[in-house]
Amino acid sequence: MKTRVRVKTKLLKNLGCNIQKLRTSKNITQEELAELISSDRSYIGAIEQGRKSPSIYCLYSIAVALKVKLSQIVDFDI
Repeated sequence: MKTRVRVKTKLLKNLGCNIQKLRTSKNITQEELAELISSDRSYIGAIEQGRKSPSIYCLYSIAVALKVKLSQIVDFDI
């Protein structure tokens, strides 16, 4: 069970890191991204820190807002 929790934690941190890198490469603030996807800045921050597990629709919305493919957001090794 601990292994499963560690994998989930690592997955969420990698996901958040990818979103943050993509967002900053586009010079978009957390506030701006939140507005683009009709969300809160604190939620974006929590996703980027690996504390929240966004839905697939949320990830899709982020990809559209950042003008990237969804696969770019989830492209990482665990």
